[in-house]
Amino acid sequence: MNEDPTLALARQILAAQPFSGVVGAQVEAFGDGRAVLRLPIEDRHRQQYGLVHGGVYAYLADNALTFAAGSALGPSVLTSGFAITYVRGARDGVLLARARVVHHDARHAVCAVEIHVADDLGAERLCCVAQGTVLATAGKAAP
Repeated sequence: MNEDPTLALARQILAAQPFSGVVGAQVEAFGDGRAVLRLPIEDRHRQQYGLVHGGVYAYLADNALTFAAGSALGPSVLTSGFAITYVRGARDGVLLARARVVHHDARHAVCAVEIHVADDLGAERLCCVAQGTVLATAGKAAP
């Protein structure tokens, strides 16, 4: 079966970000003002207490917000700013960052994201929430 071309483009854009490759994130869903990023938790994602480092959540929030906005504004976008609230830590499982556009016009989008951790049985727990603003740019995203 052929991959959805918009999802394929989103995956190309993520692959063009060297840091995303280092972290190991994947685009699971993309389109219609929504995006889902997936990150299997590994030792490299943990801080000294064995919990996922806050920077990993911030990375996921930033990218998920930007991908959701990009599905509404086009692929040439940058995060203007975001705020994150940590709810609970995670040690193991898969992080799922689900973002959606709350409002947009031609030049910017306001987005919200929830990051959950899923265990081996698929049960999910909320880890953090974030809200941010994404701007359309005149530049071109690298494919």
